[in-house]
Amino acid sequence: MRYAELQVTTHFSFLRGASSAEELFATAKLMGIEALGVVDRNSLAGIVRALEASRATGLRLVVGCRLDLQDGMSILVYPTDRAAYSRLTRLLTLGKSRGGKAKCILNLEDVALYAEGLLGMLVPDLPDETCAIQLRRMSEVFGDRAYVSLCLRRRPNDQVRLHEISNMAVRHKVKTVVTNDVLFHEPSRRQLQDVVTCIRTKTTIDDVGFERERHADRFLKPPEEMERLFSRYPEALARTMEIVERCKFSLDELTYQYPEEALIPGRTAQQSLEHYTWEGVKVRYPDGLPTHVEKTIRHELALIETMRYAPYFLTVFSIVRFARSQGILCQGRGSAANSAVCFVLGVTSIDPETNDLLFERFVSQERDEPPDIDVDFEHERREEVIQWIYNTYGHHKAALCATVTRYRTKGAIRDVGKALGLPEDLIKALSSGVGAWSEAVGEKQVRDLNLNPDDRRLALTLQLAQQLMGAPRHLGQHPGGFVLTHDRLDDLVPIEPASMVDRQIIEWDKDDVEALKFMKVDVLALGMLTCMAKSFAFLAREKDIDLDLATIPQEEPKTYAMIRKADTLGTFQIESRAQMSMLPRMKPRTFYDLVIQVAIVRPGPIQGDMVHPYLRRREGKEKVEYPTPELEAVLHKTLGVPLFQESAMKVAMVCAGFTGGEADQLRKSMATFKFTGGVSRFKDKLVNGMVRNGYAPEFAEKTFSQLEGFGSYGFPESHAASFALIAYASSYIKCHFPDVFCAALLNSQPMGFYAPAQIVRDAKEHGVEVRPVCVNQSRWDCTLEPVENTDRHAVRLGMRMVRGLSTADVARIVAARADQPFDSVDDVWRRSGVPAASLVELAEADAFWPSLRLERRDALWAIKALRDEPLPLFAAAAEREARTIAEQQEPTVELRQMTQGHNVVLDYGHTGLTLREHPVSFMRRELSERRIVTCTEAMSARDGRWLMAAGLVLVRQRPGSAKGVIFMTVEDETGVANVVIWPKLFERSRRVALGASMLAINGRIQREGGVVHLVAQQLFDLSSDLTGLADRDLEFRLPTGRGDEFGHGTPGRPDSREPSGQGMKSRDIFVPDLHIDQLKVKSRNFH
Repeated sequence: MRYAELQVTTHFSFLRGASSAEELFATAKLMGIEALGVVDRNSLAGIVRALEASRATGLRLVVGCRLDLQDGMSILVYPTDRAAYSRLTRLLTLGKSRGGKAKCILNLEDVALYAEGLLGMLVPDLPDETCAIQLRRMSEVFGDRAYVSLCLRRRPNDQVRLHEISNMAVRHKVKTVVTNDVLFHEPSRRQLQDVVTCIRTKTTIDDVGFERERHADRFLKPPEEMERLFSRYPEALARTMEIVERCKFSLDELTYQYPEEALIPGRTAQQSLEHYTWEGVKVRYPDGLPTHVEKTIRHELALIETMRYAPYFLTVFSIVRFARSQGILCQGRGSAANSAVCFVLGVTSIDPETNDLLFERFVSQERDEPPDIDVDFEHERREEVIQWIYNTYGHHKAALCATVTRYRTKGAIRDVGKALGLPEDLIKALSSGVGAWSEAVGEKQVRDLNLNPDDRRLALTLQLAQQLMGAPRHLGQHPGGFVLTHDRLDDLVPIEPASMVDRQIIEWDKDDVEALKFMKVDVLALGMLTCMAKSFAFLAREKDIDLDLATIPQEEPKTYAMIRKADTLGTFQIESRAQMSMLPRMKPRTFYDLVIQVAIVRPGPIQGDMVHPYLRRREGKEKVEYPTPELEAVLHKTLGVPLFQESAMKVAMVCAGFTGGEADQLRKSMATFKFTGGVSRFKDKLVNGMVRNGYAPEFAEKTFSQLEGFGSYGFPESHAASFALIAYASSYIKCHFPDVFCAALLNSQPMGFYAPAQIVRDAKEHGVEVRPVCVNQSRWDCTLEPVENTDRHAVRLGMRMVRGLSTADVARIVAARADQPFDSVDDVWRRSGVPAASLVELAEADAFWPSLRLERRDALWAIKALRDEPLPLFAAAAEREARTIAEQQEPTVELRQMTQGHNVVLDYGHTGLTLREHPVSFMRRELSERRIVTCTEAMSARDGRWLMAAGLVLVRQRPGSAKGVIFMTVEDETGVANVVIWPKLFERSRRVALGASMLAINGRIQREGGVVHLVAQQLFDLSSDLTGLADRDLEFRLPTGRGDEFGHGTPGRPDSREPSGQGMKSRDIFVPDLHIDQLKVKSRNFH
C-alpha cells in the first residue's frame, strides 16, 4: 500500500503544531510513508526546515500551504511547478500586506486570480449546504485540480459524514483524497498540543473547552492503518500518490539571482568593480602600491570574476559610500576584513600590508557559497541606511530576513504555567530561578521554593516546558540581514510587513537563506560607533579638535598604559569582566596585542586550552619552540599557539598540504563538529599529512586536538582586528578626553555592559565634573559645559536621563527658554505649554533644584497648583506685559523636606543614578559593626585573606565557557569588587545570587598577577536593608528593617518587630500609594 500524508502541520504554524519537521519526517520514514505535504497556516516559514529534514531522510517533500480565508473556508494549496510556487508566494504577500504582522487576509476571489498551476484541496466541516457551495466554487476555481479531503473527526456519525462528503464531491466533480490532518508526530505530544492551543487562545486548560482538539488522533499513522480506517475509499487513498506525482515542484528549483549592479553605465559589474578598486588604491596608497598587495588584489579580483560575485561587492560598496556621504560612521568586519579589495573600496579598515590576510577564509571556490560581508553602522542612524536600501532597490526587491523567536527556559515556564492555571507568584518564583538557555528546573530547586515536586500540575508544567523549549513562538526581524534580488523577491518567498513602520521581512531566517544559497547583505548596528561619532562631534564643537577613526594617533603609549591597568569601563570589547581580568596579564603594548586580547577571551581558545600556554610564553615562563621553520613562519606572531581561525587554516595548509579550499572546509567542519563529528574525517588527513612532512605523531595529535577545541567559536583574525580598531579608538578618547567620552557614552545608551550610574561614577573617578539635570541648562542629550578658568569641560546630564519624559516635551522646554531662562514652575508651564504630568517627572528627577533652588517637594507642591490650561484673561495680560502674571498668590508653605536617603532613592528611581551620596554609604556604620569591609579594602587585601564585603549588584555574568561559574560585580561608595561564585554555591543559594539587589559576600581573596577576585563561600541578601533607605540620613539609623521577603517583599506592611501605631510618616501623607522608599537598582544580567 503506497500512501503519502498531505496535511501535515509543523510547529511553524505558530502555536498550533506541536512537532518539528525533523521529528515528523523521521517518524514518517520509519512508518514507510512515501511523502509528506507540509501545509502550515498562511505561511511558508517552516518550509526550508522541512526541505532540510527531507534531504536528511530522503523522504519526498510536497510544498504546500493552508489558506484560511475570510469567509470561513480552508483550502490546502500545492504548487505543481516553479511558476505556480511564485503565484502562491505572491498571493501570501498580498494577504499579509492587508493583514499586517502575523495576519493574512484573503478571499476566494484572490485565490482564483493566482490559482493557475495550484492544486486546491478543500478542508470541509459538515456535509451541509455551505459545504456544497464551497465544493461548487472549488470546481469553478481549480477545475480538474480541485480535491476535497476526507478526514476522520472522531465524532458521532463520522462514517456517515465521510459518505455524504464523498457523494457531494462526485456531484460537483471534485475528487476525494484521504488526509489525517497531522498536528504532532506521536500520540504523547497531545498534551503539549493542548497547551500551545491554550497559549494561543490566552486561556487555561480548565477553560479552553472545545477550542482544543476534540480527539487525540492527530498523529502520523502508517499506511496499513490508514488503509484499515478508510477501507471504503480505496481510490481516495490512491489519490494521495497521484497528487505527489502531479506536484513536480521542488524548492531546489528556486534559482536566486543577485541584482545586476553596474554602477557605471555601459560597463559590466566586474568592470565597474575593477574601476572602483583601482580608484580606491590611489586613495589608500598615495605613495604607490606595494607589489605583494597588488598581487593579492589581482588574485582576489580573478576569484571574484570566476565566482561572479562582483555585483555583491558593488552593493556593499554603494551602501558604504552612501553612509559616508551622510556622515554616518561605518566599518566592515567579519571574514570580509580578510579582503584587500574590501580594504581599497573603503568597506573595511584592515590594511593588507600590515596584516597577513587569508582570502580563502572569505571566498573560496570549493566552498561555493556566497561571501558574507558584515558592515556595522552607528546604531542611531542605521535606519537611514535601511530606508536608503529600500528606496534604491524597491520594496518589491529588498527585505530583511526574519529571526525565529524560540522558547527558552523562562518563557516556556511562564507560558506553560499560565496555560495550566498556576498562580502568577508561583510562575514568577519558578522562572526567576533559571538563568541559562537549556537549563531545566530540577527537583531540588522546586524543593528550595518550598513547593511539592510531586504535585501533578507543577510536575506537568516543568515536563511540558522542557518539551516546548526550542519551539518557534513567532517571527521577529533580523537586526540587519537584507536579501536583495534581481527580479521580484516575492516570487521566491512571501514578504510580510514588520511591526516597525516602513520595514518588511521575508518569512525565512538567515539559516534558511543560507540553505538555499541566497546572498544577504548585513547592515548591522553598533552602539560604540554611535558613541564614537558623538565623541568626534563633541571634540570638533567644544574643543576644536578634528579627529575621526582614521586619524586617531596610533600606538599612543598613555592609552596602552590605561588599558594595561584594566581601566577600560565603557570602552569597546575590552570592558567585560573576563577581558578586564586578562588585561593586566596580557599587558598589551601594540595594536597586534590588542587584536589577540579581543580574540583570546572567547570560548574557542579557552576550550582549546590555548590561553594559558600563550600567557606563559608571553610572560617568559615557557620557552617558545617551533618544530619546523614553516610552522614558525605561520605562528610566530602568536608565539606558536594557533589562536585564530586563519592560523588553524594555515597550519593545515603548510604542515599537512591542504589546499586553501580544503582548509576552509576544515574550518567549517570545526564550526559544526559538535553536531556532526565532521572534523574526524579530516583527522586522518591532517595527522598523516603532518607525519609525512616530518612532524612527530604526538605533536600532530596535539595540534589536531587544539584545532578541535576551537569548536564553533574560533575567531577570525580579521574580525578581531576590525574590533580592535574600535577598541583602541574608544580607549584613546577615554584616556585623553574622559569628559567627552562620558557624555557621548550616555547619549548612546542603551548599549554596552554597564548602566549609566557606573559610567558616571567612573567619569567622576577620572576627575570629570558631572552636573545634574536642570530645567534651565539641560537639553535632551547630555552636553559639555566649560569649567571656568580651565580648559576642561563638565558633563551636564541631559533630560534623556529622566524616565517617562518624551522628546517632544523636552524640545518645547528648550525652545521656550531660548530667550530667557525660566524663573518658576508656573513660568515653565505657561511658556513651554508642557503638560503638568511631564513637569512632575522633572520635579521627581530634581530638575528644578540646580537653577530655581526648589527642593523636590516644593516643586511638586507648586505643580499641584497648576490647572489644565491658563485662564484666558491672565494669558492676555501676560502677553501684554511680556512676563508671566501669577493667577493666584499662593501662601508660602514650609514643607518638611526629604531626607538625604529619600533623595537618593528617588534619584535612582527617576534618573537611574545619583550624584549625591552612594546608597551604601548610609549603611556603612551598620556594615562596619558587622565587620563588613569596603570594596576597595577587599580588592587591596593580601592573597588568601578571608573577609566579608557588601555592595549593590551591578552585573551578573555566566559565560558559556565557564562551566557554570558566575562572575559578579558589586559596588559600594568606594568602588567595585569582583566576585566569583562557584557552581556548587550557586546551586545552594541560587535565589540570593539571582534575586538580590544588594549582597554581602563572605569569601577569600585570590590574586593572580594584577587580577583580584573575591571567591565567595557564602552569600547574604541585604536587599531588605535598602528598603528603609528613605528614612535615613547619614547621621541616624532606623531600627531593623522589614524581614527579607523574596522578590523584595511587600514594603507596605508594618514590621511585626516594631511597636505598632507609630503614627503617620510625612511621606505617607504625601503619596500614600507608592512604594517610594525602596531603592531599585537594575543590574545587568548576561547569561
